[in-house]
Amino acid sequence: MLRLNRTAKIVLGAIAAIVMLFVYTPLVMVVLNSFNAKRVAGWPVTEFSLTWWEAALGNPAVHAAVWNSVVVALAATAIALLLGTLASFALQRYNFFGREVVNLLIILPITLPGIVTGVALSNTYHSVLEPMGIHIGFFGLIVAHATFCIVMVFNNVIARLRRMSPNLEEASMDLGGGIMQTFRLVTFPQFRTAFIAGGLLAFALSFDEIVVTIFTAPPGVDTIPLWMMNQMGRPNEANQVNVVATIMILLSLIPVYFSQKAQENQAAK
Repeated sequence: MLRLNRTAKIVLGAIAAIVMLFVYTPLVMVVLNSFNAKRVAGWPVTEFSLTWWEAALGNPAVHAAVWNSVVVALAATAIALLLGTLASFALQRYNFFGREVVNLLIILPITLPGIVTGVALSNTYHSVLEPMGIHIGFFGLIVAHATFCIVMVFNNVIARLRRMSPNLEEASMDLGGGIMQTFRLVTFPQFRTAFIAGGLLAFALSFDEIVVTIFTAPPGVDTIPLWMMNQMGRPNEANQVNVVATIMILLSLIPVYFSQKAQENQAAK
């Protein structure tokens, strides 16, 4: 075991404190300004009020944006969980011509700049599908998010599959278990935490995606990131953005907590 002397511990502790301060100071500023009584965010906050909380929580535009973000993220995550898991099993369990190419094509969307993906999808929707009479609309936004969410599930699940031994599955089949029974009782429990982690990552990635959304969202449809970006151009309304950001910070603790619990449970087995 590596042992550090007192000086090394102090230096590492100071570096860690500086990093944490650098990361969390802006978040604290956001939270404090959500209670700022003034119309313009600033520092220091001298007057506190719940005015902006009342305005944001009662704003129909915020409600619509939250609803759109949740629907898109849930739908994109569902598609990603299904297709990402199936792709993981196909590429891990079977050998076929072009397997490495397929693997590269699945991972590619997450490596491309968001603006490239957004432009490509926008051109496809407006220059190819619409002239054919296919107006993809809101579903097109879901598909756009699913393209990069699939990678999150795929990477997590295939990494776990590569560490799994097929012996338990073979034993289940030898004892008379059917394919679905073996999958439900033997296979799925072994990669369940990776499946859940991939889903959480996919949901989070979709929920805060903005670049692809700009190019693929139907007219008049705002997600939370789009709404926040538009509101930042109105300085007198910027503190409503701080309120929404504060709520998102608090809500983001939920998936982080459950993700850590799932990893702890898996490690304990």
